[in-house]
Amino acid sequence: MADFGAGELDAFRAEVKAWLEANYPAELRDPKIKSDPEAMWGGRAFAGSGDPQIVWMRKMAQKGWTAPTWPKEYGGGGLTPQQARVLDQELAAGRYHAPLASFGIWMLGPVLLEYATEAQKKEYLPKIINGEIRWCQGYSEPGAGSDLASLQTKCEDKGDHWLINGQKIWTSYADKADWCFCLVRTDTTKKHEGISFVLIDMSKPGVETRPIQLISGESPFCETFFTDVQLPKDALVGKVNGGWEIAKRLLQYERQNISGGFGGGGGAGGAAGDLGSIAKTYAGVDEAGRVADHDLRQRVTQNKMNFQALGQTIARTAAEARASNGPSAATSIIKYAAASFAQERSELMVEAMGHQGLGWDGEGYAPGELLAVRGWLRSKGNSIEGGTSEININVVSKRVLGLPDPK
Repeated sequence: MADFGAGELDAFRAEVKAWLEANYPAELRDPKIKSDPEAMWGGRAFAGSGDPQIVWMRKMAQKGWTAPTWPKEYGGGGLTPQQARVLDQELAAGRYHAPLASFGIWMLGPVLLEYATEAQKKEYLPKIINGEIRWCQGYSEPGAGSDLASLQTKCEDKGDHWLINGQKIWTSYADKADWCFCLVRTDTTKKHEGISFVLIDMSKPGVETRPIQLISGESPFCETFFTDVQLPKDALVGKVNGGWEIAKRLLQYERQNISGGFGGGGGAGGAAGDLGSIAKTYAGVDEAGRVADHDLRQRVTQNKMNFQALGQTIARTAAEARASNGPSAATSIIKYAAASFAQERSELMVEAMGHQGLGWDGEGYAPGELLAVRGWLRSKGNSIEGGTSEININVVSKRVLGLPDPK
């Protein structure tokens, strides 16, 4: 697509700003009216819902702005990278809710655009854009985590259908998902070349999910079991035994998205609040209004600077990805750095709060204080999900730096 001139972008910005102001549900600005947090994810559970978040999602989807750079022929916005950047800026400036949180948009959709048949694109992409399907990701297995290519979930060709048997683990929100994009083994004689990529309707007979409670008290992950699950032949995306290539591509999008999530949270503060403000509240301030503890002040400042630099890097690489053929192996650099900074932030949060940051429940603790230790515990998974830090370092050494394998 051709670049837009400054005047054209200014006109587009004015159009976007006016449309957002005219179409944003007033209920979402009213703190007294609560939208269901799960509505952000859309899916079958909210079909026909009048929740203000769902109303907002539908309005944005009608414009194609839940997936602004996707082709219009599939329901996307058809915007240029420059226009998409303007839309992002205006959404942030107006403090508008994100219209849709979706693994379909962040991970699956981009690889469908690249690898799916035309019939598959027309079937799934509009439903992803409209928030009709909530997706989960079936990758890791009890014996195939970092060594993902060791996966054993079997997919057998039964002539007129595929038959799936096996188990996945750490499947985020599998108990709430409508569909799963899943890696399966179609050839037991080969490792990487024996994997295929399939789409599974989670309402199919033989699909079972069991939530896993984490040390933080939350249960966002699940065990997922497939017992004689039958899939139509067109549930397979790409080539038979060609799923590893799709898997690697999708992981690049996942790492890019996870890194962006680590970078958010109110100025390097996370759910509990801004880290700098909290340090001042609990550690006190000096005569200049700075955090009184010099060592803590330096580390908090460095963490905030790291997140600022990370945010700029993510924005740059995202723009480069939109202008080229998607994200590169550099997403592994960002994922590694983001996980490290997020864990450091959580540790600083608890340290700054002192004993008030160690509360689990009960009286004597503010809501933000109760989030601190839970957030710290949850952050331990940051260096595992979406590819462990060790795996990402290997990717960087081989794919970015071009270093040889150790002998």
